[in-house]
Amino acid sequence: MPSSAQALLESWRLPIPIVLALVIAAFIYSRGWLRHRKAFSHTIPVWRAAAFITGLFFVWIAVGSPLVAFDDNLLTVHMVQHVLLMLAAPPLILLGAPALPMLDGLPRRFVRGVLSPLLRWRFLRALGSTVTHPVFCWLAATAALLGWHLPGAFELALRSGLWHGAEHACFFWTGILFWWPVTEPWPSVAKWPRWRVPLYLFFATLPCDALSAFLTFCDRVVYPSYLSRPQLFSLSPLADQECAGALMWVCATFIYLIPAVIITVQLLSPNQGEAYRNLADVLRERHHDGRGARGESVDLVQRQ
Repeated sequence: MPSSAQALLESWRLPIPIVLALVIAAFIYSRGWLRHRKAFSHTIPVWRAAAFITGLFFVWIAVGSPLVAFDDNLLTVHMVQHVLLMLAAPPLILLGAPALPMLDGLPRRFVRGVLSPLLRWRFLRALGSTVTHPVFCWLAATAALLGWHLPGAFELALRSGLWHGAEHACFFWTGILFWWPVTEPWPSVAKWPRWRVPLYLFFATLPCDALSAFLTFCDRVVYPSYLSRPQLFSLSPLADQECAGALMWVCATFIYLIPAVIITVQLLSPNQGEAYRNLADVLRERHHDGRGARGESVDLVQRQ
């Protein structure tokens, strides 16, 4: 390993707050999932729990692993973080059907005394309905992607640790919003017909393709800060930028293509489509027969 890369790696320190938050989230989900599974063994299968934990692991790789030591020096590493935070971690976390396990994993007093009034608040329910509408989700994710890659905003994030953290948080949470209409995690309400989701994913590739093509073919370094950073792994700043653009181009294309194909197959298969539509009804019926915190959990997240 080059001495400059070795020096950066040695300067890396484990971000305790981020790691602690991820560990707590994994613990609460796992605790709730185990409780839930004892009462209703097949409602949330093992693969969903594995998806949730894998999503948290991807978040750790992006913002808590030694990879962070190189993000200020290599745009390619920075782009890997963006792909993980926007395209990889959010859909896996949502596929974990996090609402019920997280509620079941929290202390009952906290659920009854704090979450129950909040989740029944009309303003909060109306706000949730607005921000999970596909049009808002698409616009929010697109604005975050293009806005943070403008030279001024990107350079600000490179110079300031606070703004860098804000950039990553923005990518992650707009990623959650973007994938919400695609995964439709229970107990969300479908805002439009399912056949529109492949089109939603197709149009999402357009801004990604435009940004990727610009970074790959513009023949100049877009972010001047990388010109003054040490070159790592024999990559010039321009070659690094081209690699970052190509990485985003390929990853976005394939990550959007996979769910589009799966949803199209579901739509063309009547049996699978019917099973998918009935899943929320099965969950509701089973949990209304539950007791204690499990029964309350479903009541708190009922659809409008």
